[in-house]
Amino acid sequence: MLNRSAYVRVALAAVVGVLALTRPIGAQAPTLKGDLLQDWAAMKDTMMKIADAMPADRYGFRATPAERSYAEQILHVADGNRIGMGLLGTSVKAPTIDMKATAKPEVLKALADSYDFGAAVIRALSDEQLLQPVRTLPFLGMSTRARTVVFELGHAWDIYGQMAVYLRLNGIVPPASQRP
Repeated sequence: MLNRSAYVRVALAAVVGVLALTRPIGAQAPTLKGDLLQDWAAMKDTMMKIADAMPADRYGFRATPAERSYAEQILHVADGNRIGMGLLGTSVKAPTIDMKATAKPEVLKALADSYDFGAAVIRALSDEQLLQPVRTLPFLGMSTRARTVVFELGHAWDIYGQMAVYLRLNGIVPPASQRP
C-alpha cells in the first residue's frame, strides 16, 4: 500500500506522462510568430468567406446612406492591412489597393493580396523582432510589432460584424453562422 506522498508522486508521474503524449513526437513548441501566422491565416479564411457571401450585384449595398458599401467595407480591411502591416519595417512589397474598386473579383483580390502581404511580413520577422516597438498608426503610437498585428486582426473582426449585418439585411446567413 502506498503512503500519501508516494501516491502523489505516482499520480503526478501519470499526469506528466499523459501530457507528454498529447504533443506529437517531434512537435515544436508554439512561437509568437507561428501563433500570429496561424491567426492571420484563419482571419484571411474568415474574411474571404464573408466577402464572397454577398452576391456581386449587391456589392454596392449600404445599410444606410452614410455607411460604407459592402465593397468599401472589404476594401477598408484590405487597406488597413496594407497600411498597418506596412509599418512593421520589413522589405516586403505592399500590394496596390484600388480603393475605388466595385467589382467583386477585383475587391476579393485586393482582400486576398492584403492578407498575403501581411503573412509575408510576419514570416519576415523573428519572435524577437515581433516584440520590438515601432512607430505605427497614430492612435497606437509606439507599439510592438505583435500588438500591431493583433490590432489588425481585431479591426477585421470589427468590420466582419458590420458585414454580417449587411448580409442579414439582404436575407443571407453569414458563413460562420451557417449550419449543415
